[in-house]
Amino acid sequence: MNTYLNFIFKAKAYTIGVCLLLLSFSCQRKENKQTIVPASKLEKLYKNNLEKAYQYLDSISVNGSPKNKSYYINSRKYFKKSEPILSYLEKDNFKSLNAPNLIRIQEEDPTDIKIRQPIGYQVIEENLFADEVDTLALKRAIKVTSGRLKLIKKNTKFYLKNYHILWMVRDQLVRIATTGLSNFDSPVLGQSLQESIYSLETIDEILYVYKNQFNSDQLYQDWEKELTQAKKKLQTRFDTFDRYEYIKTDVQAQIKLWNKTVKDWKAEFPFELAMTNHFESLFSKEMFNMGYFSDYKSDTVYLEQKIQLGKQLFNDKTLSLNNNMSCATCHDKKLAFTDGKKTFNKNQIRNTPTITYAGLQQSFFYDSRSGSLEGQIVGVITNHNEFDSNLDILVNKVNQNKMYIKAFDTLYAKKTTDANIRHAMASYVRTLNSFNSKFDNNINNKENTLTLSEKKGFNLFMGKAACATCHFPPLFNGTVPPNFNETEMEIIGVPKTAKNKELDTDLGRYELFKTEQRKGMFKTPTLRNIALTAPYMHNGVYATLKEVLNFYNKGGGAGLGFNVPHQTLPFDKLDLSEQEIQDIVAFLNTLTDEIKQ
Repeated sequence: MNTYLNFIFKAKAYTIGVCLLLLSFSCQRKENKQTIVPASKLEKLYKNNLEKAYQYLDSISVNGSPKNKSYYINSRKYFKKSEPILSYLEKDNFKSLNAPNLIRIQEEDPTDIKIRQPIGYQVIEENLFADEVDTLALKRAIKVTSGRLKLIKKNTKFYLKNYHILWMVRDQLVRIATTGLSNFDSPVLGQSLQESIYSLETIDEILYVYKNQFNSDQLYQDWEKELTQAKKKLQTRFDTFDRYEYIKTDVQAQIKLWNKTVKDWKAEFPFELAMTNHFESLFSKEMFNMGYFSDYKSDTVYLEQKIQLGKQLFNDKTLSLNNNMSCATCHDKKLAFTDGKKTFNKNQIRNTPTITYAGLQQSFFYDSRSGSLEGQIVGVITNHNEFDSNLDILVNKVNQNKMYIKAFDTLYAKKTTDANIRHAMASYVRTLNSFNSKFDNNINNKENTLTLSEKKGFNLFMGKAACATCHFPPLFNGTVPPNFNETEMEIIGVPKTAKNKELDTDLGRYELFKTEQRKGMFKTPTLRNIALTAPYMHNGVYATLKEVLNFYNKGGGAGLGFNVPHQTLPFDKLDLSEQEIQDIVAFLNTLTDEIKQ
C-alpha cells in the first residue's frame, strides 16, 4: 500500500512539475512575445523614417533645383523623427550626422593627429542655402550622409529591453530641453522648434507601441495629454517662444511622468551613466551620477570622510614648496572659488577659473589638456608658477602631519600615496555643485521671485542670443547633454585688451599639439556663479558682463575685424538691443549659488 501511495504521490509530483515547467515556458514565451512584438514594430517604424530621410537627400540636385529646399526639409524631418532611436542606438554615428560644419580633429596621439572633413545635415544645410554653393562639398556631404543612413538601416536589428526604451525616451526629452530649443543643430533655417515637435511625435509613437507595458491606463493618458500640450506650445515663433515656462512646466512634467513609468513598468536598470535613473529635475544635483564623471580609479569607500579630508588638504598652505600657497589661495570660496584678478600674478597668462561645477565636465584647464580632476591637480602641483613642487614632495609634506597619516591609514588601503591625496582633493571639488541658485529655485518651483527681465534674459540666452548653443543648460558649460561625455572647446577670437583692437596672443589648445586649426581654441567654461567670477575670458580681458555681451553681439573676434580663420563662433552680429543685453545680464546674475558655510 505504501509503495502504491508513494507511486501516486510521485506521479502527482511529476505531473505538477511538468505543468509548472510548461507554465514557465508559456510565461517565458508570453514575456518574450510581449517584448519582441513591440520591438519589431518599433524597428519597422525606425527603418521607415531612415529610408525616407535618405530618399529625400538623394533627390537633392547639387546643380540647383527649386525643390531642393523642400527635399532637404523633408529629409531633415524624417532624420529628426529617427533621432530618439538613432541617437540612442548609434551615438557616434548620430554625432557625425548631426555635427556642426566644422572640421573634426583627433589629437589623442601627437604622432598621428587626424583631421577629417565634417559630414551630416549641418554641412548640407549651410552649403545648400549659401549665397555661393560649394558643389563639391555639398555633393560629398549628401553622398556620405545618405550612405551612412543606408548602412545604419541595413545593419539595424532591435534587441531591446524595457529599460532601453525608457532610457531612449528620457534622453530625447533631455536633448530637446537642452539643445533642441536653441537652434543648436539648425544654424541656417532655424527649425529647432518644429524639429523638436517631430522628435516628440516619435516619443508618442514609441509609447503607443509599448502601450501594453503600462499597468496604469491613466498614466498612458497623462503622457498623451502632456505630449499633445508640449507639441502645441512648440508651434510658435523662435524668438517669442517662452522657453522658461516650457521647461518649468512641460519638461519637468515629462520627467515626473518618466519616473512614474519606471515604477509602473517595474523596470530595473543594470547601471547608471551620466544621468541617474531617479532624478526629478534637470536643475538638481540628483540628476548627475558623479561616478560617471570621476576618474576610473575613484574609490567611494568612506567617501564622506575622504571629502572632508580633501577639503582640509585643499586649504592647507603647507603642501606647497614654500608653505605659502594652498588651492584656496587662488580659489576663494567667497568668489565662487576664483581670485577676482585678471591673472593670479605676473607669471600667469590665464585667468583663474571657478571650480564650482568643475566635477561635471570631461576635460580640465582652459586648453583641456587634462582628462580628470586628479590629473589636473598634477598640473597645479608641478607648475613652477603655482605650487612649484612635485608629487614626491607632496607625499612627504602630507606625511609630516600626524593627523593626515592617521586619516590616510584609516581611509585608504594603500595609505598615503600621491594618487590617494589627489583623489581626496578631487572628491571635495566634486561636491561643489549646489544647484541652489535663484534660477534653480524658481525653475524647480521652490520660489517665485524671478523678475520679468530675468525670465526674458533666459529666453534670449536660449534663443536669439544663441548662448545656449555653446553653454548648455543645466550646467551652462560646454559639456554636451544628454550623454555628457564630451566638453566642447571653441575659437571665438578673444582680444588682448578691452579696447578690442588686437587679437590675444595666447593660442590655447594649439600649444599642445601645434594643430593649425586649433589656434585660439579654449574650453567652454560654466556660467554658473558668473556674477562672482569677474574678470572674464581666459585672459581676464573684460571686467563686466556687459563687455562680454557686447563682444558676442559684434560677432566675436572676426566681427571685430581680427583674422580668425577657424573661428567656431558665428561671425554674424546678434543685433541685441541694449535692453536685451541688460536682460541677459540679469538672468546670468540669477545663477549665483547660495553659499553654505
